[in-house]
Amino acid sequence: MFNIAIDGTTSSGKSTLSGQLSKRLGFKRLDTGAIYRGVACNFKRRNLGVVNENSIAQLLQHLEIEIKFKDDIQHVIVNGVDETDNLRTEEISMLTSIISPYQKVREKVLNLQRDFAQKNDCVMEGRDITTVVLPNADVKFYVTATPEERAKRRYLQYKDLPSAPTFEEVLADLKLRDERDEHRQYGKLAVAKDAVVIDTTGKTLGEVTDICENIVRKIQKGK
Repeated sequence: MFNIAIDGTTSSGKSTLSGQLSKRLGFKRLDTGAIYRGVACNFKRRNLGVVNENSIAQLLQHLEIEIKFKDDIQHVIVNGVDETDNLRTEEISMLTSIISPYQKVREKVLNLQRDFAQKNDCVMEGRDITTVVLPNADVKFYVTATPEERAKRRYLQYKDLPSAPTFEEVLADLKLRDERDEHRQYGKLAVAKDAVVIDTTGKTLGEVTDICENIVRKIQKGK
């Protein structure tokens, strides 16, 4: 199997890039962040309260995660409930960032991720894919952009919603997430030594996808 691992900062464009790149290559794309979001949805659904070691232990006592693809769209099923339509709320985003650093949660998801990579030519993206999940991936990318560029992208997603945050609030929240992601004990965001760093600031999705596809094609030819 040929595996492409993509890590990067929040709102850097890595999710959209992985989707476009997988389509061009005919690979399956695994959005690992969506899996953690599904776990967060289950935490909320079960009313487990404050996130701590005890509530995480309760969460993991009965936690079954399935990944299915319907019309090439990834669905996250947790304990029999398809949480796909619930993954992208701001509440779940914040809850995910609190739950996902726990070692036991990451161990639960890790086995699912590696099993997927062993069975599929895939593009897998997340926070620690290049460094922990798939350290021997055929190609590794680290995607980033300036905080202001990333905040602008996220702000545009929310600006027409009721009670939408201001740009300044989005920027502050993004910097907080960066700080948390870079200093986690487990699954922290880091640049792998052999990763190609892609700065998406000022670049279109097509331009970034072209750059990454060209790199992948060259490596494929050399194998």
